[in-house]
Amino acid sequence: MLSNQGNGDSKRTSLHGHWSSRMAFILAVTGSAVGLGNIWKFPYIAGQYGGGAFVLVYLLCVVAIGMPVMMSEILVGRRGRRNPVATMALLGQEESGSRKWRWLGVLGVLAGVLILSYYSVVAGWVLAYVAKSASGAFTDATAASVAATYSDFTGNVAAVTAAHTLFLGATIFVVARGVERGLEQAVRFMVPALLVLMLMLLGYAINSGHFAEGLQFMFSPDWSKLTWGGVLAALGQAFFTLSIGMGSVMAYGAYLSQETSITSTAGAVVAADTGIAILAGLVIFPLVFANGLDPAEGERLIFEILPLAFGQMAAGSIFATVFFVLLSFAAWTSALGLLEPAVAWVAET
Repeated sequence: MLSNQGNGDSKRTSLHGHWSSRMAFILAVTGSAVGLGNIWKFPYIAGQYGGGAFVLVYLLCVVAIGMPVMMSEILVGRRGRRNPVATMALLGQEESGSRKWRWLGVLGVLAGVLILSYYSVVAGWVLAYVAKSASGAFTDATAASVAATYSDFTGNVAAVTAAHTLFLGATIFVVARGVERGLEQAVRFMVPALLVLMLMLLGYAINSGHFAEGLQFMFSPDWSKLTWGGVLAALGQAFFTLSIGMGSVMAYGAYLSQETSITSTAGAVVAADTGIAILAGLVIFPLVFANGLDPAEGERLIFEILPLAFGQMAAGSIFATVFFVLLSFAAWTSALGLLEPAVAWVAET
């Protein structure tokens, strides 16, 4: 078990409160880690770089690099008990007599804000597609009509701005309520709901008639498609899906109790995050193959290919709505983690 040592840091307390339990922290970090990167980006990158071959490299990156970095961020955050900028300045002063380490914290916070600046735009699209799916917009749609729907929406400045504003407003509302009344209450509902929705869609995919094909694609490696670019993509995906290097994990670690084991907690988060990424592939690929579509379609996979696939299936509008609600929850919990470090920094300044 990793623990704080020396310099009286075990008596330092967070200015924003603490997680009420180890499970609350696991749900929060898992929620921050599980986002569009798991459900949207992971399947199509795997499709581009050889399916199982990419998955194996990705898992290696997660275990060998991602988890140790996550453990370090949790440890540093818990020891500093402040926002990432103040934590790095404080610990730098204690260990080396220099507060210049604060710039490392600044980079992490800025990275989170920059990621949120485009992440929230795509999340707004997802919210809009919840309404489109529920209205039956994709029922019996053709490839041309689905593509036109996507093109018309993304070209409509007012609609995109409204969806973006709604998503950011919901994110700000939760973060403004603080650790226990805001973040913790939100993740206690959204993360289990996300898992339930994922399992519902998994059952739907199993009955699609092409689950074995999706399973083979996920776990049968095609090494001819795995390039060095694919290896770098796997490493980047490991960092992105675990929310490391952007201040989120460090900020959440500041609210973690001193008695909680960092090793087992980080392991639980990594297992949950990776499991959901694998589940996402097992949900999406069978649906893609059932409709004779290409699993390496990039952003079109979510906003054009899957709506077309759902539209051709029985009760497709219901499951399309469930799918985009699932994506909305995943995006929301990740956005909370991206915004929290910046808010904590401003609040403590």
